[in-house]
Amino acid sequence: MFEALKALALRIARVPPEPKAPAGSPGSIRVFRAASNYWKYLLVTWGARQAAGAFAIVFFLSMTAAWRTAADASVPQLARRFPGVIHALELVGLGFFLVQMPFSLAATRLNYEMRWYIVTDRSLRLREGIFGVREMTLTYANVQNIAIQQGPLQRLLGIADVVVRTAGGGGATDKHGREGRGLGAAMHTGTLRAVDNAEQVRDLILERLRRLRDAGLGDPDDRHHATSQSSPGDSDALLRAAARELLDAARALRK
Repeated sequence: MFEALKALALRIARVPPEPKAPAGSPGSIRVFRAASNYWKYLLVTWGARQAAGAFAIVFFLSMTAAWRTAADASVPQLARRFPGVIHALELVGLGFFLVQMPFSLAATRLNYEMRWYIVTDRSLRLREGIFGVREMTLTYANVQNIAIQQGPLQRLLGIADVVVRTAGGGGATDKHGREGRGLGAAMHTGTLRAVDNAEQVRDLILERLRRLRDAGLGDPDDRHHATSQSSPGDSDALLRAAARELLDAARALRK
């Protein structure tokens, strides 16, 4: 049943089952997904919200019964006029709470499954969501900082977030490729959320970032400084490496 609901949601939202790889050589593509323990994390938060909602409904029902008793004693005409309306509202609220439970649980599951983190030797692409799709592509040339964040519950489950911050080279887009609106500084922060190998992912990105900048394809100021300090032989090596990178990118675009 869930798979049928998932297929229907993807069809309605017109979201491809997985994003395309960003720029980079085909052999360098690595795909990461949220860890299985992230599903447990989402279940805990979903259960907490449902428990809070159930408590609110029970509290409201108890207060309504007390109010009806008080109204019957003080204003009997009012109590005789509105008991049916109050009871109907109670049933509507309870029914809505019960009906939303399987749908909110399915939405939570889709939130877990529809997360993609694609890393190449030139950039990385992050995508999450179905109806509110957020897709971000970050190029290594603009990466300023890579950090690992982990809360207490995440630590207990063995998962963590890898946060990549750039100087403005990344862009968040919706499912139609349009630039995201109202994202502010978040446009330049990409998060590989809830992975169980955060250190490995961070080290992989750092290694590819180092290789890219060593090859002379990183920040323009770094390239200028490296060229001014290198010998003619080193410059030739940098040019050959740059040519290979451009050739790989052209082949990837041609496919």
